[in-house]
Amino acid sequence: MSIIMASSVNAVEPCQTIPLAVDPVIKNIIFLIGDGMGYGQVGLLNSYAKYAPHSTYPERKTELEKAIASGTLGMVYHEASGVLVTDSAASATQMASGVAAGVEMIGVDDQGNRVTTILEIAQQKGKSTGLVSDTRITHATPAAFAAHQTHRSKENEIAADLLNNGVDVMLSGGLCYWLPKQASDTNSSVYKELQSLVGNNVEITTKRQDERNLLVEAHQKGYDLVFNRTQLTQAQKQKILGLFTPSEMPNAIEEQQDRNDSQRKIPNLKEMVVKAVEVLSKNEKGFFLMVESGQIDWAAHGHDTGALLHEMLKFDEIVGYLTQWIQGRNDTLLFITADHDTGGFGFSYSHHHVPTPKELPGTMFHDKELFKPDFNYGHYQILDQLYYQKLSYQAILQQFASLPIWEQTAEKLAILVNDNTGFSVTPTEVAILLKSNYKGIFVYSENIPSILLSQVLSKYQNTVWATDAHTNSPVPLIVLGPKRLTAQFGKMLHTTEWARYAIDLLQ
Repeated sequence: MSIIMASSVNAVEPCQTIPLAVDPVIKNIIFLIGDGMGYGQVGLLNSYAKYAPHSTYPERKTELEKAIASGTLGMVYHEASGVLVTDSAASATQMASGVAAGVEMIGVDDQGNRVTTILEIAQQKGKSTGLVSDTRITHATPAAFAAHQTHRSKENEIAADLLNNGVDVMLSGGLCYWLPKQASDTNSSVYKELQSLVGNNVEITTKRQDERNLLVEAHQKGYDLVFNRTQLTQAQKQKILGLFTPSEMPNAIEEQQDRNDSQRKIPNLKEMVVKAVEVLSKNEKGFFLMVESGQIDWAAHGHDTGALLHEMLKFDEIVGYLTQWIQGRNDTLLFITADHDTGGFGFSYSHHHVPTPKELPGTMFHDKELFKPDFNYGHYQILDQLYYQKLSYQAILQQFASLPIWEQTAEKLAILVNDNTGFSVTPTEVAILLKSNYKGIFVYSENIPSILLSQVLSKYQNTVWATDAHTNSPVPLIVLGPKRLTAQFGKMLHTTEWARYAIDLLQ
């Protein structure tokens, strides 16, 4: 009896199972790409936020800085296969596929084979997909996620690929690559049909050399076709094709100036991103979204520092929106990065406008010794002056070129520059733009006037540029989401490496 009772008392309770840590299931992945955004561009944004006397950041902290603090920070080297430098096509292809790619090809590996992209893998898993860009939808970066062509210049073919791929949401510029050749004939029935479809929202012009009407095909495939901001807001379908300009979208300076215009037709980048997330997130299986802030690259190619600042501010606004959207979610990864650096930008010091010697209150300066630096290291007011720029350099020069030939003088050009930038130049300084030919020096001849204007302004801005093309300098990678999954990105990686990790995490 006692033995039985004892064994009963000492009976071992069943073991309780301790649950093992399970990695979160990632159903949504977002890529936010600052095209051409190297560390110099990030530094420009950071300097403006922290030091500009009239910074638009009350807390003196950018959304990008906050994202770095809460996420995982890595560093990316990004050269294309077999070469030292990349272009956007190769870098985006590598980012989209995790496969080494050759320069200037879209969705094609370095051997000339079609690659499978993360967007296409998401489709295979039943997820919704989206591409948003402030350049045009057929441009290299968005194209590489859903098109496959031997050269990035084949934008007519890229448009057809994007449509055939069935990307659910496509929002950008570039209508001219979707319209048939007859669209150029204003007397044709095709033109009149397009007028009734597009309205007076976007100029009807085409670069296609065939009679494929991709808009009609998109409509037949069930897309909501939208051509202005109101139509975008009101769109209800799960498939939306929004083409808001014939080619590229407005730059950030133009976007900022028109932001509060109630009659504005063209949506800004944030409005497109908000709509894309709203639509794609309705899919219970999840989504993949690529967002490109692409005109960072264009401003840097033209050495336009004021425009570059505004492009970085636009990018930072998208960072803020997306980081807020994923907050508290355990099923989403947000990748904030760049495809390459453009321009090799930086602030520097010079012999121009060296500060006047002054007294300092400290004890080390005595016997009336003055603080007398040898160089001008740049004052904070420069940051405000850059922000006050009203037109891009390109737009300033276009205005000048539109003047009657007898008015195209150095005096007129100086007035245009002084009226539209935060800096004051003399006719003598800008005269170089009227007589010089630098075609043998720069890569992109169309940017030469802008670059020459930048050189005139550089002594007032304390700015330097290494090239008008790309560099192979590493770029940042910030990953936000479940810490157990983001930790692996906190190191130096090639674009193909982090892209493969991302693809593997999409469930």
